[in-house]
Parts: sequence; C-alpha cells; structure tokens
Amino acid sequence: QVQLVESGGGFVQAGDSLTLSCAASGRTFICLGWFRLAPGKEREFVAARSWFSGYTHYVHSVKGRFTISKDNAKNPVYLHMNSLKPEDTVVYYCAGQTTDTNCRRRAAYDYWGQGTQVTVSS
Repeated sequence: QVQLVESGGGFVQAGDSLTLSCAASGRTFICLGWFRLAPGKEREFVAARSWFSGYTHYVHSVKGRFTISKDNAKNPVYLHMNSLKPEDTVVYYCAGQTTDTNCRRRAAYDYWGQGTQVTVSS
C-alpha cells in the first residue's frame, strides 16, 4: 500500500523557518514533490526531487528560500522553508509519481498525502 504522510506544518511568524517532512512508502518513485493549494486556486508545484539522480526543481517564487532534500539513509523527504512570507500560508501536499521524469508536471503525480497546513503571520 502506498502511503505519503506529511508532518511539520504549523504557525510561524514572517521571516521564520519551518521544515516539512514526507514519509513515503509502498512504491519506488521517480519524483517526490511538494505542492501547495490556496483557496480558490489550482494546486501549485513548489519543489521536487528526482529520486535516482537527486536533481531538484523549484518554482521561481521559492528559489533561494526553500530547499527539498532527502537523507539517503532514511525515508523522509524534507522541505526546508526559510524566510517565510504570509503568502506562503496554504496547505502543503507531498506527492509521488512513478511514470514521468519531468518532476514539475503536476498531472504525472498519482500519489498524494493528506496535506499539512502552514500559516505565516505578518
């Protein structure tokens, strides 16, 4: 059974840092990524990591602030978020896909976690 379980969301002040964790199991993924969903908007790609090459991908708005990483000895994939802004306040989802080397392509992701809320106050 495939499972993606996020943790680490919470309430922080603008400028603070937060790390999200995603424990993925049940499949060997080509890409593991993070997406976020704001009310009334489509789910947005945030960052992803190619499972085998380790290559990382980011949406422009988080480059230099967010880092996706994985401890090769352990399961979780992390999203380290620095310099958080109020506009980063949304639900973040971990997702995995097994079919496409384009880790930015949202439609390729077929496994999703339940989401974790991040709230950044100004």
